[in-house]
Amino acid sequence: MHEMSLAQSIVEIVEGVSQQNNNRDVAKIKLIVGELAGVELQSLMQSLTIASHGTVMEGAEIELERPEGTAWCMKCAQTVPFHHLGNPCPICGGYQLKINGGNEFRVSELELKTED
Repeated sequence: MHEMSLAQSIVEIVEGVSQQNNNRDVAKIKLIVGELAGVELQSLMQSLTIASHGTVMEGAEIELERPEGTAWCMKCAQTVPFHHLGNPCPICGGYQLKINGGNEFRVSELELKTED
């Protein structure tokens, strides 16, 4: 399950930022996981719960942004909505497509807990 290795990488990134900020706990994390990123969201969320146990990220709110897939169709010469790898262009039926959106996967924001 590659979602667990992705979750562990996210925790490492978050812990690195936390250390740079005097080991403060994390309140919120925003992830961008595109529709075409090849990530199963439920597995990722379960993996994050497991991987963050005992870390500065444990209990943090996780917000997901899910950009829709798009592709450039060489036949139509335009960007088209694209939701599944291997499918043809929804406009012309051609297969000369280049993904240009919805394949992102990154930590986009991190909110540290404020000290009381």
